[in-house]
Amino acid sequence: MKNSHGTEIKATNYGCIITSIRVRDKNDSFRDIALGFDTLNDYVSEHPYFGAVIGRYANRIAWAEFELNGESYKLIANNGRNHLHGGKKGFDKVIWDYEISDNTLKLSYLSPDGEEGYPGNIKVKVNYSLTQDNELIISYEALTDEDTVINLTNHSYFNLNGEGSGSILDHKLTLNADYYIPTDSESIPTGELRSVIGTAFDFTQGTGIGERIEDPDEQLAFAGGYDHNFIVGTSDSDLKPAAKLKSAESGIKMEVYTTEPGIQLYSGNYLDGSLTGKSENYEHRTGLCLETQHYPDSPHFPDFPTTVLKKGDVFKSETIYRFYR
Repeated sequence: MKNSHGTEIKATNYGCIITSIRVRDKNDSFRDIALGFDTLNDYVSEHPYFGAVIGRYANRIAWAEFELNGESYKLIANNGRNHLHGGKKGFDKVIWDYEISDNTLKLSYLSPDGEEGYPGNIKVKVNYSLTQDNELIISYEALTDEDTVINLTNHSYFNLNGEGSGSILDHKLTLNADYYIPTDSESIPTGELRSVIGTAFDFTQGTGIGERIEDPDEQLAFAGGYDHNFIVGTSDSDLKPAAKLKSAESGIKMEVYTTEPGIQLYSGNYLDGSLTGKSENYEHRTGLCLETQHYPDSPHFPDFPTTVLKKGDVFKSETIYRFYR
């Protein structure tokens, strides 16, 4: 997908993976700001979900099980004793059907009843659209023939200096979030919604990612940095501004709008140089994620916005990543 400004986005129907996002920097040169690989074989091999659509359930479900309508469902445990990002073969590891229409890539997948332990046959549609306003619009839709749970996101890793350009700790981030969700040592929510005020999690005024990432905070120690869900709104369907990220070095800025109630900030804590990307090895904290989604482990917390999708109902969600200088 390419627009008149030269902005170019590439994707594959394996895992709905966004493989490249090329935008202009302040010097009018193009930079690829999405971490990833040059070959399909690298994506088929083990990697940390670069650019993929995550489902059926983004983030974690504790003990790899949940109850729904009085029935207990056992999921695949692929993160210790917990379930992460849809299991061993989530939506990020399947072939999606696709159509191409103008500057829109339309992808669809039928997840069969029992896949990774989830109930119901669920038909999922994901559209990627690139506008003339340099907006990447991601729209999600799902329909099930049996009550189930769903939580979808895109797991792109961004580096506004360009992938392979080193650390993202100099990026400045603003989050429209007064609260975040603390976790235990297994990254499972405690159920608390904690105020960001006076903590290393306060990005309400625009703060460098690296400014407080080494603070003596138990939450940062548990995750090795930021890997937390921030509350950016209610579960209503209104599109709202959630985040703004900018790099002084490249002059590239990115805004995030979403209908989702939460956004997961992940600071690339587990990148360790063992993966060779498009231009070089991806070292510690050389990419960050801003994953719009419902809260982690919602099936175990009735007070969280529900992730239950009932038979006959339609799940809809939209996220916009806008790039500018």
